[in-house]
Amino acid sequence: MRIASRLLALVDRISAPEPVHAHCDLPCGVYDPAQARIEADSVKACMEKFNASDDNVFKTRAVTIKEQRAELVKHHLWVLWTDYFKPPHLEKYPQLHELFWKATKAAGASKATSDEKVAQDLLDQIGEIDKIFWETKKG
Repeated sequence: MRIASRLLALVDRISAPEPVHAHCDLPCGVYDPAQARIEADSVKACMEKFNASDDNVFKTRAVTIKEQRAELVKHHLWVLWTDYFKPPHLEKYPQLHELFWKATKAAGASKATSDEKVAQDLLDQIGEIDKIFWETKKG
């Protein structure tokens, strides 16, 4: 009987974990706008290579890669927006919603063009998000 009560006590401790509180879904340190920026840099580089080439096969490959990278930009931005930033950030930085909206729209728009200005605009918007992100990490 004594062994059974000890086992039950052990099961209770295992099945009732202590609550953990974190600002985001995982302890901070896993989120960084750099992931979106790296992919946006690739989008721009693909556009530059596309525009500089006369090889149709190469251009087709550049478009395919550019579209994949643009989708990854959107993914990384959405994860940052939905998992890292919280209501207190929006209160302090009310431009965040529009900034993320414009950046994800720019990422989508970059799939439909080879205009390097669109890619640069995307990089500039990610730069603004990056600046706010690091300000939130300070305190």
